[in-house]
Amino acid sequence: MDILKTYLRVLGLLDPERGLAIVLALGNLAIAGVFFLEPWLFGRVVDALSSNSHDKTWHYIELWAGVGFAGVAASVWVSLHADRLAHRRRLAVMAQFFEHSIALPLGFHGDHHTGRLLRVLHNGASSLFGIWLGFFREHLSTVLAVFVMLPLAWRMNWKLALLMIVLMVSFAVFNSIAIRSTSRRQSEVEELHSEISERAGDVLGNVLVVQSFTRVAAEVSAIRDMMKRVLAAQYPVLRGWAWLSVATRAASTLTIVAIFALGTALNSRGEVSVGSIVSFVGFATLLVGRLEQLANFISGLFFQTPSLAAFFSVLDSRPGPASIKGLPSLPADIRGEVRFENVSFGYDAAKAAIKDLSFVAPAGATVALVGPTGAGKTTALSLLYRGYDPTGGRITVDGIDIRGVDVNSLRQNIAVVFQDAGLFYRSIADNLRIGNPEAPPEQLEEVARAAEAHDFIVVKPDGYRTLVAERGRSLSGGERQRLAIARAMLKDAPILILDEATSALDNATEARIQSALTQLCEGRTTFVIAHRLTTVRNADLILVMKDGELVEQGRYDELVRQGGLFAELDSQGQFVKDAVASPEAQSA
Repeated sequence: MDILKTYLRVLGLLDPERGLAIVLALGNLAIAGVFFLEPWLFGRVVDALSSNSHDKTWHYIELWAGVGFAGVAASVWVSLHADRLAHRRRLAVMAQFFEHSIALPLGFHGDHHTGRLLRVLHNGASSLFGIWLGFFREHLSTVLAVFVMLPLAWRMNWKLALLMIVLMVSFAVFNSIAIRSTSRRQSEVEELHSEISERAGDVLGNVLVVQSFTRVAAEVSAIRDMMKRVLAAQYPVLRGWAWLSVATRAASTLTIVAIFALGTALNSRGEVSVGSIVSFVGFATLLVGRLEQLANFISGLFFQTPSLAAFFSVLDSRPGPASIKGLPSLPADIRGEVRFENVSFGYDAAKAAIKDLSFVAPAGATVALVGPTGAGKTTALSLLYRGYDPTGGRITVDGIDIRGVDVNSLRQNIAVVFQDAGLFYRSIADNLRIGNPEAPPEQLEEVARAAEAHDFIVVKPDGYRTLVAERGRSLSGGERQRLAIARAMLKDAPILILDEATSALDNATEARIQSALTQLCEGRTTFVIAHRLTTVRNADLILVMKDGELVEQGRYDELVRQGGLFAELDSQGQFVKDAVASPEAQSA
């Protein structure tokens, strides 16, 4: 995205408040009028004084004062409302970015680090805010002043006006050279800053690993090396823009001197008055100041363009079919029959993670997915709640293709207990209410007791109001998973997915909550990535997967008799026998 295209798109984001923006633009027009009237009035005062016309002198002075006060009033009004408009639009665009980014497919988030996205959000919003303020306070009035001032100057004396045009052309040429010679390096600088954000986010998110492996010094050293690379790329850019400043300042000085010299020569021939020369010098001084201001803006926009390009790149990312608006909702009274019909999927085109997967899960059935690590079990279930969309085939719920219904209505009918509990930096109660925002306290306690979580919650300093650390780090693995199970219970959805839901629980705790899980699964179509022998034995259907393919399916006894992969896994002890809770544990 070039600078002009970026600038126009930034201004386009003001469209929701177009009316106010137009009024502010008209206010800038009034301010621009003051810009060119003041030098002209100054020249008229000088000429009136030279001719000893005191009445005209006072007339021009009074007019000058009136124009000046009007300009001040317009500037205050424009600044006040431009500030408010810029603040409102910044927050609105941040909300738009946030809403759009969290709705993007999981594949997008797999390719973009959280630290990078947060930097893109904050830098982009700050740049937008600065440009909007500058547009209403400075840029628009500068452009309008130039377009009004040059014709007026040309009408007064085209020879002196020509010097001002040469100054404008030199500014344009110098800025163009600076942009062309430094844009590539500035893009490198922005990329390096993003890499620093990614690295810092990784380190801060894994402080325990960094400290336990004594990596503090190494990680700090790596960040410092990256910062040195930033400076190595940034210095040539700064040097180029420093030379631009020198060139434009020299052109400005030469233009002022040339106006005085040419004006003196023209005055000696009677072509211009002293007042006209004074007006032209005022015009030139004003033009120089405005052009330098414009050059600073172009310089700032140049440095902001890479971050703005990254910001717009996220907004332009296709949300994918999962976010198509206007699709009908899944019926509220679904039974929960699930069909996979020749479903295929790959994270990239080179390798398929799921290959031609077909099965039927009757409503209310329990389906166990088993197989070696990396067989595609979690990936297959993620297609059901549209974490990803199949590249081939289709998935139906009660005969309805899930790609033809609103994704939110689909997910409202599916409860998932992930292997990674996924807890928020909020209270325990707020984390549970992710499953049902309207749940009263007594219902929270009910599901927490069923998930064997109530006892550890009530001994916390603030009970259910206890703040959970980022990603649940203040809780043990078993505590996190019990909260995740309680959260799924609270959702009370007709389809349930248990992705290694009890993998972080000890045998005794798991044995205690098996009855709760059994109760949770009752009457629901349940998919379990199974590692417990009892779960596998009691499943209505077992899907045996290997390398993304369904190699066997059936009930436990049938698969054992077949003597295939499932029988091999069973004989190797891949399924953990259930521990029986001790009398003490059962009464706990």
